[in-house]
Amino acid sequence: MQKSFFTLLVLLCGTAAVVGQEQPNIVLLFVDDLGWADLGYQNQALHTPNIDRLKASGLYFERAYIPTPTCSPSRASLLTGKEAARMQFYRHIPNSVKHGFTPEGRTDEPFSQWAKDPVQLPTRNWLPLEEVTYAEKLKEQGYYNMFVGKWHLGHEDYHPVQQGFDAQFGTGNHGHPGSYIAPFFRKASPLPDAPEGAYLTDVLTDESVRFIEDYDRPAPFMLSHWYYTVHGPHIGRPDLVERYTKEGLSGKYAQYAAMVTALDESVSRILEAVDKKGMTDNTVIVFISDQGGYFDNAPLSGGKTGGNTLGEGGARVPLLISYPGLTRPGSSTSVPVQSIDLFPTFLELASGKKYKDDKIQGKSLLPLLRGKKMKRRDLYFFRSYEDQRSAVISGHWKLKRYHSGKFELYNLNEDLAEENDLIATAPKMARKLKKKLAAWEEAVGVR
Repeated sequence: MQKSFFTLLVLLCGTAAVVGQEQPNIVLLFVDDLGWADLGYQNQALHTPNIDRLKASGLYFERAYIPTPTCSPSRASLLTGKEAARMQFYRHIPNSVKHGFTPEGRTDEPFSQWAKDPVQLPTRNWLPLEEVTYAEKLKEQGYYNMFVGKWHLGHEDYHPVQQGFDAQFGTGNHGHPGSYIAPFFRKASPLPDAPEGAYLTDVLTDESVRFIEDYDRPAPFMLSHWYYTVHGPHIGRPDLVERYTKEGLSGKYAQYAAMVTALDESVSRILEAVDKKGMTDNTVIVFISDQGGYFDNAPLSGGKTGGNTLGEGGARVPLLISYPGLTRPGSSTSVPVQSIDLFPTFLELASGKKYKDDKIQGKSLLPLLRGKKMKRRDLYFFRSYEDQRSAVISGHWKLKRYHSGKFELYNLNEDLAEENDLIATAPKMARKLKKKLAAWEEAVGVR
């Protein structure tokens, strides 16, 4: 593998480094709709021993967020390091005939509308090819980029292989399967040869494991494994559904729990493949979800649906990063971060240099990975499905704005569930955050 002399990081950003360390492989495990509380270390009813061990092996981010918590915008942000609203991604790509798409999930229209959006903001139907992705930047550093799974950023002309990835597998035009048991997709299936009865999460995991086992290039690799699970339809693997049914769960809850445990088994298999290949010590593992959960997100309020997706239950997600020799096992940080921060983090890990790009909003997490401090900043949020519109987090304070003109203010240190609105009792902080949020919205160009 190519050598990267990380002493440059000492000079450029003042962090300790390993001289002569090889460029690390990077494995990104990006889950769909997995709530912050939907893992074993938060919820004992769910069995995720392997993800729990991953958490124990590295750094756990207690306050990780998605700038626009919904499918397509979250993916656009992760890929580019940009707040999705700056790319006119306010909602998911609908992929439906009623929104002007073909049954195969294609369209020539660059934007679509949402009937219930109060201000009728048009949102993109694909990620423009001129947007620069982490795959394109990593390729400049000599990386081979493999993509497995859900894309949801456009049809074939805009698929991963058009955005810097060297190969893709299991990637279709739609945002979710018709079933997690084969056959998976009704139209334009990316997995037409999957044996009847196969489970989608397992089929995608088979390919990622195969990729790792067979990898023989001298260059480092970036494996982006973007899961369809645990997005609906909630269909668990039958043996795991049976297990949870015996434990007392029923209906959709047993199905969902089975999906979460199948995810956990997938993570285990991928990590085991890395280990058997002798790559563990030089591989960065990143685990993150694209938005909050569909079910109960207690103690957090809000979730994927219900009109409060900018609540902590909708915008806060699990984020785990493990890199032996860099991250301290069992460590955690309460510093608020966003998914956009992974883009510059990947580039600094790959290049050994401080990444500077004024076109992105993401900030490198490398200081936190090394146990150092990160410069304080405010985090911004926006989406446009219903009345709820935007938000800003500044330290432990959070302001939410609605299209109807309403504002809410919360102190997250004292009120994690966002039950005690302080908009009337903390007027000075309310004015300060309103001013910040208004300035950000003007800069972004949202109305």
